[in-house]
Amino acid sequence: MEKNSIDDPTAPLYPLRVAAELTGTSVYALRQYVDLGLIIPYKTPTNRRLYSKVDIQRIKCIRKNLDNQGLNVAGIKALLASVPCWLIKPCPMEDREQCDAYTSLTEPCWQVTVKGPTCQEIDCRECDVYKLQEECSDLKSIIKKITLNQGSQ
Repeated sequence: MEKNSIDDPTAPLYPLRVAAELTGTSVYALRQYVDLGLIIPYKTPTNRRLYSKVDIQRIKCIRKNLDNQGLNVAGIKALLASVPCWLIKPCPMEDREQCDAYTSLTEPCWQVTVKGPTCQEIDCRECDVYKLQEECSDLKSIIKKITLNQGSQ
């Protein structure tokens, strides 16, 4: 289902060049981020990539980590792979045992090949785990926030 609402943060709105301008990132770098699985732009039927507000925030966060935190792309990818997706989008242990995201140290959950039943039919672009990066927090803050939210439920 294609989204058109300008209020929806996951709606594909911006073509590649506009996304590059909005984030101060080169078109080449954006293509690399896509190839490495750091961002998941929407692809039109003609294979044109469109970026959402979530994607724009994610790109800005990647740039912040590269420029200010001294991380390289591999470090960012490893950081994203360590996010406990099963806590953000709760799934039963049976699902986790069938999902590469539960054990992978190198791939974020949206990039793993084998997913558990809970996530098999989900568009990763719209998943809370992928959208989480729009906050651009450090991993400890993310885990602390998740743990506090689970404790209050």
